[in-house]
Amino acid sequence: MHSAYLIVIALAAAANVYAGISDFTRPPWLLANIKRLEVKERWLPTLGILKILGGLGLLAGIAVPQIGVAAAGGLVLYFAGAMVTVLRARWYANLPFPLTWFALAVGSFVLRLLAA
Repeated sequence: MHSAYLIVIALAAAANVYAGISDFTRPPWLLANIKRLEVKERWLPTLGILKILGGLGLLAGIAVPQIGVAAAGGLVLYFAGAMVTVLRARWYANLPFPLTWFALAVGSFVLRLLAA
C-alpha cells in the first residue's frame, strides 16, 4: 500500500509541477486552449502557483500527512473546477486532460488518508 501511495504521489506531484510551469512558460498550445475555454490569460500565474504548490504539498505530505491531505484536497477541488470549465465551454474532447489530473488528485487524497 505504501508503495502505491508513493508512486501515485510522485506522479501527481510531477504532473502538477509540470502543468504549473507550463502556465508560466505559456506555450502556444496552452494559450490556444485557454482562449477556447474563455479563461483570461491574466489568470495563468495564479493557476500555475496553485498547481506547483499542490504538487509540492503532495511531496511534503510524505513527511507531514496533514499537508498532504490539504494539498490533495485542494487539487481535487481545482481539477473539479477545471472539468466544469471544460464542460461549460462544451469542449468535450478536451475533458480527458483535467480528468486525468483529477484522478491523480483523488488517488493522492484517498491513498494519503489510508496511509495515515
